[in-house]
Amino acid sequence: MTVNPLVTCGRCPACAAGRSHLCPHRQILSMPPRPGAFAEYVCVPEGNLVTVPDGLSIERAALAEPLAVSYHAVNQGARLLGRPLSGARCVVLGGGAIGFGAALVLAMQGAGEIRLAEPNAERRAVVARGVPRVRTYAPGEPGEPGPDSADLILDAVGSRSTRAAASRLARPGAVIVHIGLLPGEEGLDVRKITLQEIVVSGSYCYTMQEFREVVDALADGRLGGLDWLEQRALSEGARAFIDIDAQRAAPKIVLRPAHRP
Repeated sequence: MTVNPLVTCGRCPACAAGRSHLCPHRQILSMPPRPGAFAEYVCVPEGNLVTVPDGLSIERAALAEPLAVSYHAVNQGARLLGRPLSGARCVVLGGGAIGFGAALVLAMQGAGEIRLAEPNAERRAVVARGVPRVRTYAPGEPGEPGPDSADLILDAVGSRSTRAAASRLARPGAVIVHIGLLPGEEGLDVRKITLQEIVVSGSYCYTMQEFREVVDALADGRLGGLDWLEQRALSEGARAFIDIDAQRAAPKIVLRPAHRP
């Protein structure tokens, strides 16, 4: 089994409408008051368990949660764009787990052109290996897309600079999906958004149906070979967090106990 960590009430209007990720009573495993993976015991509602298909390793099934976040964001952008992604020019801002996942999902869904901005050269190299269709670039350096050049922009960072970049990249009628959760409100060009009817949407978590669909996509190989996933011993966990913070690690690390059942 793999676990959808988003716990909701199941009774509110959002849950009844199939949008449980917007439940006002939502809780997430690993955030207070619910302990997560480093607790000795974790209590999970039965309805949050999803069967892992035969042939999909539990390590790769662990990617379902972050990739479901990316999957929901791309779905949100495609719905608001109102036309097939096959004819869209898409830009992802940020090459961490969520941004990289968004590039994987865009490729799976046949996006016409995919660009990804990431200042860290090692992360750009991982993205290029994991999603060969994606063209990466470093913000502010040659190769950066010009103003008014993108139909769909996914901001997986959520900083002042990436919000400003999203505003600059958006062509008239474009869609900006804001995924990142860094603090701050600055950066968006509200005048341009108004004059050019640019749609700006937040994106948070995913629905249970989307989580199941991502598990199936992982099992079917539609999200690629996943060779970029890094596995380390649980005893190396502290170092893994340091490396992630310093951007010296793969987009996602799985820690394996020494005596795995």
